[in-house]
Amino acid sequence: MEIRQNREGDKLTIEIDGRIDAVTAPEVGKVLEEGLNGIKELIFDLKDLEYTSSAGLREFLGAQQIMEEQGTMLIRNVNEAVMDIFEETGFDEILEIEE
Repeated sequence: MEIRQNREGDKLTIEIDGRIDAVTAPEVGKVLEEGLNGIKELIFDLKDLEYTSSAGLREFLGAQQIMEEQGTMLIRNVNEAVMDIFEETGFDEILEIEE
C-alpha cells in the first residue's frame, strides 16, 4: 500500500494505492492522526485502491467522525470492487461518495 498526501491550506487530499487490510490500516490511521489538525476539507481519492477490509472501513469511519466536527469529508474515484464493499456494509449510506 502507498499513501500520498497533498495539503493546500486547510484542504487535504489523500490518495491510497493498493489494499487496506489489518496490516496496512494502522498506516492510514497514523496519517489521519498526524494530518487532520486544522483540516476543513478532507478528500480521499481511491482511484488506485483495490480493496479495503473492515479495518480500513474503521479508518474511514474514524476520519468521518473527526471531519463532522471540523469540516467535510468526500470520497471520490471509487472503483467497482471497493464500492461493492461500501454498499454491502452500508458505508455508502454513511460516507459521502462522489461517483
